[in-house]
Amino acid sequence: MHSWIDGQPATAINLQNRGLAYGDGLFETIAVRAGRPSLLGGHLARLSLGCQRLMIDADLALVRDEILRFASQLGDGVAKLVLTRGDSQRGYAPVAGAAPRRILQGSPLPSYPVEHAEHGVRLFPCQTRLGEQPLLAGLKHLNRLEQVLARAEWQDSEHAEGLMRDGQGRVIEGVYSNLFLVRDGVLLTADLSRCGVAGVMRGALLEQAQQLGMAVQVRDIAFDELQQADEVFVCNSVYGVWPVRGIAALNWSPGPLTRKLQAVARTLLDT
Repeated sequence: MHSWIDGQPATAINLQNRGLAYGDGLFETIAVRAGRPSLLGGHLARLSLGCQRLMIDADLALVRDEILRFASQLGDGVAKLVLTRGDSQRGYAPVAGAAPRRILQGSPLPSYPVEHAEHGVRLFPCQTRLGEQPLLAGLKHLNRLEQVLARAEWQDSEHAEGLMRDGQGRVIEGVYSNLFLVRDGVLLTADLSRCGVAGVMRGALLEQAQQLGMAVQVRDIAFDELQQADEVFVCNSVYGVWPVRGIAALNWSPGPLTRKLQAVARTLLDT
């Protein structure tokens, strides 16, 4: 693994960094193939929205340039960008004029079993619930403790992902992915205005589905609706699309819309 801080090779960070102290920042996980970052426009758009919401004055043109240079050196792998508000003394109040810190870390592409994409995965029904905070909803901010607790709920190899719900029991997302349902030919995914992460692949698939003429709904999804789903799949910007073949007593088979969007996701990641 190699890493940069503020555009220079580095392996240490100031202990007064607000990302470390308070989770005061954002991150993006970007697949890199042949030195090219996939879906970079989507990642930068989400980062820009996060900076606006958190009022972090970052030079996004500089961030983009550093990602491109870093990816060129990485070749094939995953580039993780962490953008923090910067360094400050003790206390929640941000220091006026603090320079944001840009941290890039490179790692190999994960080696997922081929069966995940071909035959689908089972989801673990997580008990950890997502708290509602509209100001942070959709963002990839640094506080991922809900996901950490949810991922700790299973250790077996039977489950490749977990299903996360909000305090009202509504279906929201996977622990590290977004969730889609297909019912009567309609593509459904959760409204993320109260909680959850608006994944870059999720956004790209919604756009592509509409261009392909698919019926799409973004709305609240009750847990009981899983029972009526014809197809279920999860997605993220590293592996693309995995069909979901079951959760608890519910079972599905990979369906035609899942396969079509799986092919779309592969193209998005490879071009």
